Amino acid sequence: MEDSRIALPIGTTLDRYIKKKQDEFQFATGELSQLLRDIALAGKVVNREINKAGLINIIGAIGTQNVQGEDQQKLDVLANIRFTRALSKGGEACAVISEEDDEIVDLNNNGRYVIAIDPLDGSSNIDVNVSIGTIFSVFRRVTPVGSPIQETDVLQKGAEQVAAGYLLYGSSTMLVYTTGHGVNGFTYEPSLGEYFLSHPDMSIPEDGKVYSINEGSYTSFPKPVKEYIEFCKQNNFSARYIGSLVADFHRNLLKGGIYIYPQTAKDPNGKLRLMYECNALAFIIEQAGGLASTGRQRVLDIDPKELHERVPFFVGSKNMVEKAISLFK
Repeated sequence: MEDSRIALPIGTTLDRYIKKKQDEFQFATGELSQLLRDIALAGKVVNREINKAGLINIIGAIGTQNVQGEDQQKLDVLANIRFTRALSKGGEACAVISEEDDEIVDLNNNGRYVIAIDPLDGSSNIDVNVSIGTIFSVFRRVTPVGSPIQETDVLQKGAEQVAAGYLLYGSSTMLVYTTGHGVNGFTYEPSLGEYFLSHPDMSIPEDGKVYSINEGSYTSFPKPVKEYIEFCKQNNFSARYIGSLVADFHRNLLKGGIYIYPQTAKDPNGKLRLMYECNALAFIIEQAGGLASTGRQRVLDIDPKELHERVPFFVGSKNMVEKAISLFK
């Protein structure tokens, strides 16, 4: 019997795959395809700089804070520059909103797309050589092309995303993305400088045995979250928490599990950013057969009110998320 693994199109490059699938895009004009290539290219540059970070003194804090009040790492700033520059030169994005920038960054009024990006998620782990990532969302602007960028172009519901994805910089570098037609993963081959399709049609198991949460904040969790953790322990689930959202999410996507970052006494609205983190991962997980919720509302249905809005986040295997949110009722 033929091994099904042999039949996988491992030799398919990202560029070839994007061209092949372009007609599936809602607006098949080629611009979104180019936009994804621009993001992939910037990911190659960031990957290179992460891999040599310890050799050229670009690890550690830079001595400033971003708008979130978090200490910026040198690579945070560098990654933000790399992605913004790539999107600017590509010409398809009209604006970028980033975790590292206070306001909307105008790029090109003739561009058709808005990018929301966390350039380097999990950057506090840079110094200890733990997997980190980049998260991005793509929205189609709503105002006429050529006009000045408006807040309405940016503050759109997650359900309006036309594409979303993440890059994982770990033992290998991967680009995982969706355009609303399933989820596909590409692994970067540095000697060739190409991303190759390695994980076609990704789907998350409906059930899992892993829960990912920072239990150090247990005493300040809402009662439903405490009850869910007790449920996990009673059912002998495994606790796995890396502290890099992309890495925790990626593991659970492949193997089944739930990631939780709830509201706490310190962060009553949660800590994760809706526009830069939660929307993208919610779009991906739903396309892969899972769920994403605040505990009370589907993430993709949230009408954002500000660029740096925070929300509680429950994301992962369908049955696990449903059980968690049932405790809020």
